[in-house]
Amino acid sequence: MTEQPTSSYERPQSGADPAESRGARLRTPTPLGAPGLPAQSRADGQPSPSGTEPRAKRGGGKGNKGKEPPVNGPEHSQPATAEQGTHRPRPAPEGIPAQPGAEQERTPGARERRTGRGLPPGRPMPMRRDGDRLRFVGAATRRIARGLDLDEIVMGLCRATVPTFSDAILVYLRDPLPVGDERPTGPVVLRLRRSDRVPDERDTEALLPAPYPDPETESPGLAAFSGPSALTAELCEVHPGGALNEVLRGVRPVFADTPAARAALPELLGEDGEALVPDGQHAILAPLRGRRRVIGAALFLRRPERLAFEAEDLLVAAQLATHSALGIDKAVLYGREAYIADELQRTMLPETLPRPTGVRLASRYLPAAETARVGGDWYDAIPLPGSRVALVVGDVMGHSMTSAAIMGQLRTTAQTLAGLDLPPQEVLHHLDEQAQRLGTDRMATCLYAVYDPIAQRITIANAGHPPPVLLHLGGEAEVLRVPPNAPIGVGGVDFEAIELEAPAGATLLLYTDGLVESRLRDVATGIEQLREKLTATARLTGPGHPPPLEALCDEVLDMLGPGDRDDDIALLAARFDGITSSDVKHWSLDAEDATPGKARRLARAALAEWGLEDLSDSLELLVSEVVTNAVRYTTRPVSVRLLRTDVLRCEVSDDIPRLPRLCQARATDEGGRGLYLVNKLARRWGATRLSAGKVVWFELSGS
Repeated sequence: MTEQPTSSYERPQSGADPAESRGARLRTPTPLGAPGLPAQSRADGQPSPSGTEPRAKRGGGKGNKGKEPPVNGPEHSQPATAEQGTHRPRPAPEGIPAQPGAEQERTPGARERRTGRGLPPGRPMPMRRDGDRLRFVGAATRRIARGLDLDEIVMGLCRATVPTFSDAILVYLRDPLPVGDERPTGPVVLRLRRSDRVPDERDTEALLPAPYPDPETESPGLAAFSGPSALTAELCEVHPGGALNEVLRGVRPVFADTPAARAALPELLGEDGEALVPDGQHAILAPLRGRRRVIGAALFLRRPERLAFEAEDLLVAAQLATHSALGIDKAVLYGREAYIADELQRTMLPETLPRPTGVRLASRYLPAAETARVGGDWYDAIPLPGSRVALVVGDVMGHSMTSAAIMGQLRTTAQTLAGLDLPPQEVLHHLDEQAQRLGTDRMATCLYAVYDPIAQRITIANAGHPPPVLLHLGGEAEVLRVPPNAPIGVGGVDFEAIELEAPAGATLLLYTDGLVESRLRDVATGIEQLREKLTATARLTGPGHPPPLEALCDEVLDMLGPGDRDDDIALLAARFDGITSSDVKHWSLDAEDATPGKARRLARAALAEWGLEDLSDSLELLVSEVVTNAVRYTTRPVSVRLLRTDVLRCEVSDDIPRLPRLCQARATDEGGRGLYLVNKLARRWGATRLSAGKVVWFELSGS
């Protein structure tokens, strides 16, 4: 019974009999008493070819020439008593099992034990024992299992097998990869996903009579075998009933010299790529089968001068292929779920922010982590009648699809309630009722604010949300004292609103708790740090010069350090520009037949005062049509307001809640063409219900 050299995983312990090495396999007879120590040096400096301690007498040996090599110690000496000069193998790196004969590789002129051929320096030795194979499979599968995405798993397979198991590997995957229970349509196509080989520094001897091809035109995984990547087909179609299809359906790995594989390789690699495969059992073709179907194939290659694969290596290849295929299946499913989560989160948040008159807006959203891309945080900006704008930010508990779905329903409800022009406290009350209808445990925090640029005031109602921070034009940041109230979904809460001044040039920052709360700090500390950050940022631009909104948002997010991201973050910044009283004209007109003419004269005079006489014709025509519509159906005074900003805006309000609809008038109709003219001549127009009545507005581009 022969004993293989003790690897770093099987080193004898002190006090144990070194002859009782674990994992020894029946190979060839060996003299009794030969210890399982690493190879000892001969007298002439050559290592023992058997990898064991040389016997006292070796008759007829070429290397001995009748001399007895010196022995470093007694035949039954323990490893602890070996002489200091005795060479002992160092432990193998983690994840790669020590190879028998590794100590021979480090000695120049060493020869391979089975064939007697010389070994080039640095060339890995094949695995010779089942214990080595088991350790290699364990290390390789752990490395493959570390990956979450497709590229990491395929790279893990390549790095785990090259150079320990093979000199090169080609990995083909279906294109496109099927996801879950999808039934692929069309022909099955395999694409070369990745190739790998022994690095150039290990190629220390010429393997081919022909010189190496140009690296710029070769595949890095094939350069060591026979040349340019043009020899290997990047795409191959698996024909039903073909040789490649039969090998893939067989699931089990096969040697490349079998008749089935020999017929399948030209179909996989292309007619010219067949030259890449060495003769004999130096290549293994392994199908990659996932949970439901074959998703690709892996081709393991060894150089012609290396030992051929053994029958046990087919089991190793099968294990590698199975673990890789299952990992790829998981990665594809994870990628699909991540895509759905991203799309869901993106559609739940506004794609772009509106550009209401008198206020500028900027926003940011950050998910909690790469593995939790969806959450319940949201923000919104909703234009309201009278050039006002509603600013909303909220946070639904949780980081799941359910949280994102509830967030979407609450955001839609808030938009609908805002369109009714309800006060902020009423909006939160209806959101509370909606959350209770969705479920007993559906809770969220929300802050709803309405900014009036003409009055330069803001009305805020809070439902358990962190308070907003107001950055004044002078550079001082202030945490607004807003009644916190209870979160949405509690029920029976009397929400309270507060009205504050919103001076021109000030910036209001609305945010979710993910910005100010983490495992490293509480909410109060985070809010104070946010206030200090805003003050420091405003100090950079100086008093009277507020920082740009986009840069301000980036600076605020920069306050987050490592470990500060426990929750997703929604951020909404509003810069109040306001509308001065000199840019506003307001009239209240009685509902009389002469009212349209009076409205035209007032509008003409306002344009003359502002120097916009070139808009008189269009404005007078549109004002006349809209005021005539209002006077026809109402009995109370009609309100007309002109606002001059970057555009000219006209608003006509009455107490009739019915909204006008654009329709195509027939040739015999006497009316019905007023809104058609408004639609043709105005830059934008619309109609919105108020708590009592409606407002119809239109805009003209200023000159």
